[in-house]
Amino acid sequence: MNDTLRETVLVLIVAAAALAAGWAVRGAVWRRGRRRTQRFFGLPDNSECLFVVGRETGAAEWPVTRGDALALLELSAHVKECGAHAELVPHDAAQQGFGERTEFCVGGPGANRRMAAHLTSLLPGVRINAGPDAEPGPDRGAFAIGGERYRMANGSVEHVLLARLTAGQNGNTRPVFLFCGQRPVTHQAASRYLARNHARLARKYGSGSFCLLLKVVNSQAYGPDVVELVSDVTRAATSPPPAAAPAPNGGARKGGSHRAP
Repeated sequence: MNDTLRETVLVLIVAAAALAAGWAVRGAVWRRGRRRTQRFFGLPDNSECLFVVGRETGAAEWPVTRGDALALLELSAHVKECGAHAELVPHDAAQQGFGERTEFCVGGPGANRRMAAHLTSLLPGVRINAGPDAEPGPDRGAFAIGGERYRMANGSVEHVLLARLTAGQNGNTRPVFLFCGQRPVTHQAASRYLARNHARLARKYGSGSFCLLLKVVNSQAYGPDVVELVSDVTRAATSPPPAAAPAPNGGARKGGSHRAP
């Protein structure tokens, strides 16, 4: 073997070794990122999760609104990426506790009974003026969180809560993800925000709970694409509100936002 051939063989060996090392590093980075994603969503390989959705207002059967259906499509990509499986369940058929399986609950409390229950037990500091007993006027559909009120301007400014919540300190507890907005288009916006930012949220919150208030801007023109973070409202949303002062006549104070049944 002459010197030229020897150098050529050495170059090929070095190139092959570098290529193999590059693939190994790339694979390790991908696996580490995948494990981080699985921990964030609580979805190890071959695990199961629930998609819980509400009923379109006034519907006799069980059609899902377009915005909610598109939100589920966004979420299903993460489930597939984690190597997990999803079960679609109507809101009034999900009669089980939380923590055993990861749950993605989509819809406002007026159309999703499961969401109303989660708000009561997990986000007691949130009040939503929605449902059949909602007060008419500019506060209809408004969120009240920590003394602040967030009104809806249909098609212009709409809000949605994106939350990752766990109960207890058990490391095996699976999270509940809530997508609770003032209109169905906001649920797709929140799921898209989660898709784009889940790695950053995982770095910031780890496996802990959080509740973010998002604002969807000009949905009538941009759909669910323009989303702004209003505030991290975790502390206010997870803390019970102060007891209301009695009215001067001794009765209960009337008015204000209330939770839908």
